[in-house]
Amino acid sequence: MPVFHTKTIESILEPVAQQVSRLVILHEEAEDGNAMPDLARPVQTVKLAVDNLVKVGYDTINSSEDQILKQDMPPALNRVEEASLLLLQASEMLRADPFSAPARKKLIEGSRGILQGTSSLLLAFDESEVRKIIRVCKNVLEYLAITEVVERMEDLVTYVRNLTPVLTRMTKEVDAREKELTHQVHREMLVRSLEQVKNLTPVLISGIKTFITVKDSGKNPQDTQANRDYLVRKMSDEIHEIIRVLQLTTYDEEEWDADDITVMKKAQSGIEQKMKQATDWLQDPAALIGSLGDKALHQVLDDARKIAERCTNPADRDQILKTVGDIESMVDALCELRQLGKGDSPQAMSLAREIQKKLGDLQNMTNVAIANTERSGIRRPAPTVDGKVEQARTWLANPGMDDKGLGEQATRLVVSEGRKIANSCPEPMRKELLRLCDETEILTNQLADLIRNGQGNSPQARAIANHLSEKLFQLKNKIKEALINQVAEDFIDISTPLKHLSEASIVPIGTPGRDQNFAEKSQNFEGHANKLADTAKMVATAGGCRNKKTVEEIFKTSAQVDDLTPQVTTAAKIVFQDPGNQAAQEHFDLMKKRWMDNMERLRGLVDEAVDSSALIKAEEEGIMRDTERVEDAIQMKDPPRIGAHASNIARRANRVLQVAQQEAENSEDPKYVDHVNQAASNLRANLGVVESIAPMVQGAKGVSMNPADTNAQQNWRKANQTLIDAVRDVRGAVTVDAGVDQFPPPPPPDLSELKISVPDQFADGPIMYQPQDGGAPPRPPLPNDNATPPRPPPPETDDEDEAAFPTPQANQPIMMAAHALHMEAKQWSSKDNDIIAAAKKMALLMAKLSQLVRIPFDFKGLNSVLGLKESPVLGGEGGSKKDLIATAKSIAESSEEVTRLAKKLAAECTDKQMRKNLLQVCERIPTIGTQLKILSTVKATMLGAQEPIPAPDGSEIECESSSKEDQEATEMLVGNAQNLMQAVKETVRAAEAASIKIRVDSGYTIRWLRRRPWYTS
Repeated sequence: MPVFHTKTIESILEPVAQQVSRLVILHEEAEDGNAMPDLARPVQTVKLAVDNLVKVGYDTINSSEDQILKQDMPPALNRVEEASLLLLQASEMLRADPFSAPARKKLIEGSRGILQGTSSLLLAFDESEVRKIIRVCKNVLEYLAITEVVERMEDLVTYVRNLTPVLTRMTKEVDAREKELTHQVHREMLVRSLEQVKNLTPVLISGIKTFITVKDSGKNPQDTQANRDYLVRKMSDEIHEIIRVLQLTTYDEEEWDADDITVMKKAQSGIEQKMKQATDWLQDPAALIGSLGDKALHQVLDDARKIAERCTNPADRDQILKTVGDIESMVDALCELRQLGKGDSPQAMSLAREIQKKLGDLQNMTNVAIANTERSGIRRPAPTVDGKVEQARTWLANPGMDDKGLGEQATRLVVSEGRKIANSCPEPMRKELLRLCDETEILTNQLADLIRNGQGNSPQARAIANHLSEKLFQLKNKIKEALINQVAEDFIDISTPLKHLSEASIVPIGTPGRDQNFAEKSQNFEGHANKLADTAKMVATAGGCRNKKTVEEIFKTSAQVDDLTPQVTTAAKIVFQDPGNQAAQEHFDLMKKRWMDNMERLRGLVDEAVDSSALIKAEEEGIMRDTERVEDAIQMKDPPRIGAHASNIARRANRVLQVAQQEAENSEDPKYVDHVNQAASNLRANLGVVESIAPMVQGAKGVSMNPADTNAQQNWRKANQTLIDAVRDVRGAVTVDAGVDQFPPPPPPDLSELKISVPDQFADGPIMYQPQDGGAPPRPPLPNDNATPPRPPPPETDDEDEAAFPTPQANQPIMMAAHALHMEAKQWSSKDNDIIAAAKKMALLMAKLSQLVRIPFDFKGLNSVLGLKESPVLGGEGGSKKDLIATAKSIAESSEEVTRLAKKLAAECTDKQMRKNLLQVCERIPTIGTQLKILSTVKATMLGAQEPIPAPDGSEIECESSSKEDQEATEMLVGNAQNLMQAVKETVRAAEAASIKIRVDSGYTIRWLRRRPWYTS
């Protein structure tokens, strides 16, 4: 099947697919009774191109030393040659008989063979190129493996001289490969790992040098050896990650909170696709290690692990993981035998048969595990607090519905998260957060009891559910507020504990309390680093950040900080043990720089994940608290406390400056930037300017020297108030309103000129009916049956017919992906919003594609919504080949349109980070759309191609295509459709976020009018 992981492969396959699609359409038109045109000239052109391709292919094989290429490429070349011969035969038969059915069958078979054979050929060559890069990477790994034998400076010089060219070559080739990949995620993985290798290299050289100098000095090199080995391991891990990513050819645009069943079924499909290749590799004693079959076997094991991770039954999970481990051990033993040339030995053959049997058992285990998980109906709670709250509110909208306990579980997990955060909060925030947690838990218990008693739909249950929904919303907001306060406290100063550790490491030997001081500073540094990393993780989980990439980067950077912190302490310990060792000091400096770079990046990501205005407000409130503490210290005449709290005020002010600077650098709105910079300049310390931090610090010093000096107190209070006012001005400058509606409702009419004509009999005033003798007023006349009241005007709604979108079934993966995008876009009105209109159209087109690839469903009305004519039905289930190709082409064109609109919005967005995120998610769409066209063409060649070809002599010609090949084509098309829908869904979210910061003077308008959520109706 075609793969599109490089730009070169995509650029070659796309025109081939276009030509094949024309032949498919001609084939289908001929089935309606039309004569086939003369194809002799275009087929001859194809034959010449194929002959040249085959010649180049065999030349490549003969000149290559890659045994896997010599094994994988000939079958692809043979298929292309056979396909071109089929086309040639079809052309000759059609010239003799333009209505020949066998000729049409050969035409479609040859077309499919050309497309798939070319794809296989390109893949074989591309994998050969990847193996070349991997060999260079493994050369670097070999040098890293011998690091432990470098014990002299002369050895180090030789080591560096030999490592440098290999490392340079790896960097160059991986960098070139990164630019060739079509999957952005793979490119980012390579860039990140390559950057890590570049940064770690000088640190590793320094670590080896430190190890040598400490060893030569006769001291215990245990710590330096541990530090060196850590760096070797980190570099090796990054290079292994590069090797892994280089071999990837597909990527799923999954959300991090993807449904368990969806992920498991994707993995199950991957196992089914790769199982034949894996068994073929096992059955061939001469099969090469690292070939397609070997890779397929390992991919089967990886997919089995994915299924195990999401099993609801622990027994299923444990059984699968145990079997995977057993198979891996056996495969390693088999590879070792084959490397020794003993692949056909009785031991190897027996091992291969046992592995094949276990693979069959593993496949059955995964099928049972998926069935058990699906039957249980249990879903996993979302990983973030926002996701859990949405799951809980879905449950609360209909508490009588059986959701297998997901809503209740999500609610309790939110409460648990709130209590966890409350434990690190100061009063009174802690008390308020715990109160909300307790109230939410009490309501949850009450509602759960009613549901267990069968009263989930009772008025009492609904009242509790409504109250609980409000309380949950309050708890979510309070958690966010507490986290912002936590960030304001913890990230006020990230470097001081490291500075104290550095100072403690160089205290001269013999100084009293030296050991105790270093141990204390080491403990403080590690505690400080761990606390920052934990806070960052809580922000990623519960901070409400909607940017998936930011959340993932927070987790990765936090993990790096956790990993690096003890190594920094070890490097400091090496300096502490030998303060005069220059190499150890240089190595410590490099480790400190690496730690600070990671921590500054983590702080930047956390700042990006929280609201800047709220963060500045939290710092402002912190300044007010520290101000009160300084006043208390003045009253108590406590100079140390005065200095400490005044220093905190200065740090908070500097933190406000950092946030303001980030906001100014991130914006391209000149008015906003000028406003923020002007407010920040009033806060920034400079030469004697009154509106600065320096006067407050100087005033605090004066008070510390003489707490009883009233003049010094007044000077400090004045300078501090100026600083507080400046912080407040920065907050005002940074705060951005969500924006005024670009289409405000018209003003109410002026009723002063309204005139109502009054009949003469009422001119003297209103006539009130006076009942006679207390009787009832007269009965009004009956309505006239012949008079029909006028129809009220239709409400102003979107143009699309929302009711026309079908409900997907469990066996309709493409339809489910389209429905997910539809539900995301349905939240917004498409009026005055072209992005939403285009996204809704894409969802409908994808629903149409689901029909055309023979996934059964009743689609009445869908064609009329799309403006398409009814398609002739194949087998009562799907649609015509022509419509399939046309629909895929329309989807690709809509992909281009969504991308164009998103880029247009991005060009007007003044927030650089939001613009970057929007461009990153939307630029994937055209590539996936192009791939969809190619895969749809492949699928079109499969429709109706499994029947044998009737020959003139009465016999039948068996088609090369099998039902398994058709299934593989369908699976690839399904995966591509899911990726495309997910990419568009993420683009819609990024576009909505970016729309709040667009240039007001650009003339660009887009309206995001949220519809009323279904659960509030």
